[in-house]
Amino acid sequence: MKKILLAAAVLLAVTLGLQAQDVRLNPDHPDVYVVQEGDTLWDISGTFLTQPWFWPEIWQVNPQVENPHLIYPGDRLRLVYVEGQPQLHLERGPRAYKLSPVDTSKLHPSVRREPVGEAIPAIPLDAINAFLSRTRIVGPDAFKGTPYVVSGSDQRILIGGGDKLYARGDFSVPLPSYGIYRPGDLYVDPYTGETLGMQALDVGSVDLFQLDPDHREDFAVATMEVTRTAREIRLEDRLLPAEERSIAALFQPGAPAVPVEGVILGVDEGVTQIGRYDVVAINRGEREGLQPGHVLSIYKRGATVQDRIERDTVKLPDEYAGVLMVFRTFEKMSLALILESDRPLEVMDLVRNP
Repeated sequence: MKKILLAAAVLLAVTLGLQAQDVRLNPDHPDVYVVQEGDTLWDISGTFLTQPWFWPEIWQVNPQVENPHLIYPGDRLRLVYVEGQPQLHLERGPRAYKLSPVDTSKLHPSVRREPVGEAIPAIPLDAINAFLSRTRIVGPDAFKGTPYVVSGSDQRILIGGGDKLYARGDFSVPLPSYGIYRPGDLYVDPYTGETLGMQALDVGSVDLFQLDPDHREDFAVATMEVTRTAREIRLEDRLLPAEERSIAALFQPGAPAVPVEGVILGVDEGVTQIGRYDVVAINRGEREGLQPGHVLSIYKRGATVQDRIERDTVKLPDEYAGVLMVFRTFEKMSLALILESDRPLEVMDLVRNP
């Protein structure tokens, strides 16, 4: 029994030692950092850590602080050591609040305090804004039988914001508004051949103005008003029920808790060279345990070269090339933002746990 306990103690000590070594502070880290406008959580993590995805290991939530997971400009982050381990503590800075009623039905009035300023996001929102709420990964048959744009006002073939358009199709259950989408890339797993999904390119939004019968019994012609455009609307673009999802961008960066091995499947707008702040699709999703905020390292495949002495071939090691962060997940795949890249990246580059 003593030997078993001793072995367990040694194993625990080794494990704790490995965990302590995992968190490496940036040599130039400050002892106190005041959060600035325009900061992101990733940037602040990199200020304190050489590996920003270890942020959860040093972030200590103070229950006495209101909304302790949210960090605002003007807040102070203080680096301290507890039992030899680094920790970041939050000190709220001066901040303006607005007051709003909580429940007017109660006899006793009460108010809710809400900060005027917005909490800093995990990653730059301007780089992913269009992908947070509207870009969708759908099944390969998602557009089958859906209404489509048949004409613009005055029979125009390109339609913009504020214009009127006509759509034809099944409007037996009409909705007040629709999203307009264009079929994009079909994503197939390069290893298994499984169809993972198809990108539905966000084109715009329309409101239903009027419905008129069509000579086909199950069809109608809808008059629509264009309320928003992300790109020019074309004939044959498809209508889907509007999906204005609110996707939290205040997640924390961290490494996946399960092993992840995947590849970059594609990049927005089909460019061939991928760099910092480009949005990419990867062939791993919720079923593989990925969540928004998970960080993955990117690797270039090692080349296969000829060994002239042994007269055979040898595979060179894969080379580290950058870091991405997942910001939206679907069942079989995810969208991620390239945060760091040492060299141009490409489709089929490898992604794995950092």
